[in-house]
Amino acid sequence: MSEREDEAGGARHLPGGERLGSREIFRGRTVHLDVDHVRLPNGNEMDLELIHHPGAAAVVPVLEGDVLMVRQYRYATGGWLLEVPAGKLDPGESPKSCAFREVEEETGYRPTDLQPLGWIWTSPGFTDEKIWLYLATGLTATRQQLGKDEVLSLERLPLREAIDKAARGEIHDAKSVCALLRAARHLDHQ
Repeated sequence: MSEREDEAGGARHLPGGERLGSREIFRGRTVHLDVDHVRLPNGNEMDLELIHHPGAAAVVPVLEGDVLMVRQYRYATGGWLLEVPAGKLDPGESPKSCAFREVEEETGYRPTDLQPLGWIWTSPGFTDEKIWLYLATGLTATRQQLGKDEVLSLERLPLREAIDKAARGEIHDAKSVCALLRAARHLDHQ
């Protein structure tokens, strides 16, 4: 069984598609855009646009019953989003290493423990971006180290309040909603 078959969400017995050709359209700093000529499982052939992304990690950092979140400016949305700390994987970096790095850079706290919460496809209709989710505990204060493209402020919320906001639709960032709900389930089963 291939990794792709396992990632299909249990549909291992279904036939997959086949890439017949590919042409690169754009190669950027974070994403690459290709147009692939594919044969779908139903036999139809067509061109599909595919954005390649190196992957990312997102973390629910918990400190004394509170979650450390960031209110971050996102140009693509035209405004500010309440999110869990997250960032893309550097070349050769493991998701867990990325998670440790991103928590410290964005919150100014270093975790001693990361519990995996699984992973998600962000938008499987057009990108192969995969985000690994973690719960971080045992936080020790260090210092925030933001990149030039990171415009954010730290917000500390009671964990239950953040989970409720996610469940009520008051948090609009998908990775954050998923990470918070999975963290809640993980903590409820401890």
